[in-house]
Amino acid sequence: MSPKPILLAALVAAAVPAAARAEIAVLTNGRTLKISGWAMGAETAVLTLTAGGEMRIAVERIDRILDDEIAAPLPEPALERRTWRFDEANLPMFGSRFDGIIVEAARKFDVDAALVSAVIKAESDYDPRVVSHKGARGLMQLMPATARRFGVTDSFDPNANIHAGTRYLRWLLDRFEGDVRLALAGYNAGEGNVAKYDGVPPFRETVEYIRRIARHLETRRGIVIAAGL
Repeated sequence: MSPKPILLAALVAAAVPAAARAEIAVLTNGRTLKISGWAMGAETAVLTLTAGGEMRIAVERIDRILDDEIAAPLPEPALERRTWRFDEANLPMFGSRFDGIIVEAARKFDVDAALVSAVIKAESDYDPRVVSHKGARGLMQLMPATARRFGVTDSFDPNANIHAGTRYLRWLLDRFEGDVRLALAGYNAGEGNVAKYDGVPPFRETVEYIRRIARHLETRRGIVIAAGL
């Protein structure tokens, strides 16, 4: 194990409290909690509630933690309206050493490989050992609850991580009837928040996430058009 993963794992295990700010903890049962701070341990998280007091909860019960910031109305991110199913003509972007795994997973779960690669770029910038300050791990930034949901025991295994993340994208695309904006919003903010707001949740973080992926895909589309493919 390289020094970087050791340091990141140590930071998570040490349960260093995050800076106090308004955030939302989304639990696996769909419940949301307003929190002003949190500390993520290896197995237990401590949530500081905005209403006062603390809550100790198993890490695997936390689906994700989001910035509690309601964004002002923003233009919808531009995304092609198509099925986003696997197509041999749409290969992964960015030329990474994980392209073979991406194509394999995309073909297996019938998801556009370029979309999968754009999500990986936005989530981890292709670092298979990265751990976010909120506890998400690996290439497709699986939270412990998501990893468990899709049978992943080692989120740092690129093959397992990409297959689980792609399978989740397929589930979200099916859940939201092929609407890729809602699928990406669900990947970032949780499908419960998409249902709650009946659309893309008005979180700046989520809107910018979708916009970033849209930019990657639009860049690829421009390259394809320029090449006459």
